[in-house]
Amino acid sequence: MSNVAPALVALVLVVVANAAPVLLALCVGSATAWPVDGGRRWADGRPVLGPSKTWRGILAAVLATAAAGQWLLGDASLGALAAVLAMAGDLGSSFVKRRLGLRSGANALGLDQLPESLLPLLLLGGPLGLSAAAILAVALAFFVFDVLGTRLLAAWRTGRGG
Repeated sequence: MSNVAPALVALVLVVVANAAPVLLALCVGSATAWPVDGGRRWADGRPVLGPSKTWRGILAAVLATAAAGQWLLGDASLGALAAVLAMAGDLGSSFVKRRLGLRSGANALGLDQLPESLLPLLLLGGPLGLSAAAILAVALAFFVFDVLGTRLLAAWRTGRGG
């Protein structure tokens, strides 16, 4: 492992996994954005996940986090697995949000941050030697980072007319 503090490495991997799909969508728009749920609806008539959960986003998360894992830890597979778990948490929270009647892209404080950070952090805890307190601290740091980043992105989109 690098000389970077393990908790910081964990935070970077979680941020990369969750930011890669958003950044790619900003760069390329809706090109090749195939929804994971195929546009299907659940028994309640609402989308299963919604249009913003795409195969392209999952692939971007896995590839970017694998590269970050290789760079920071010398282990691309650990980074890729962390991304898979982050995306599983993100998909799960989207499923719950749709059941609650929230539209795709609606903010749900806590539900938008915790599953997608805690699942990969539980995996990373062992290999990085993170205590339960460190895992919770990294999840809290991601929570703050995500809330601030979401607000900045919304302000930027509003400022450019999008």
